[in-house]
Amino acid sequence: MLGVMLNYKESQEIEYMLKRELEELLLDLTDSRIDGIVKRAMEERYKIIFGLYKRFASPNECYKYIRNKNQRSQKV
Repeated sequence: MLGVMLNYKESQEIEYMLKRELEELLLDLTDSRIDGIVKRAMEERYKIIFGLYKRFASPNECYKYIRNKNQRSQKV
């Protein structure tokens, strides 16, 4: 286990970077041109980044980046 001490400004910056990455991943996961193997790797990355984001953001903010059932159940 690792620990990191951040000041408020640094935590806001990390939250911002995680948001942008989540938005990009969610957009790319809906792109039909991307191959299934790549989408599976992106799905794993999404889970990791979303887990990190949950540590920084409020629950209301997290709801914006939760994938709905239709997105999760699509064949990758």
